[in-house]
Amino acid sequence: MKSVIEELYYGNLHPEERIVPTDPEYRPLNRKISKLIEEARERLSENDFALLEQILDLTNDSNSMVTSTSFVEGFRMGALVMVEVFGSRGIIRE
Repeated sequence: MKSVIEELYYGNLHPEERIVPTDPEYRPLNRKISKLIEEARERLSENDFALLEQILDLTNDSNSMVTSTSFVEGFRMGALVMVEVFGSRGIIRE
């Protein structure tokens, strides 16, 4: 097995593909969203629904940017914690 650093270098790590929220409300919420989108498809004109889809796509893009930034910041914070833990400040001295 390659090291995490090698996997990262070769672009083999895709954490976003492995993230599935464990909140019990996640799946029911997504089913509700899907149901409402289908309802909107039936009720709205083709042009109005296309506009709604455009809004939803842009919202997804925006959410993806926030998620990406959150991941990066979380990774940085985790790295800083490790530096502190293994650095001289993290060692208990007598």
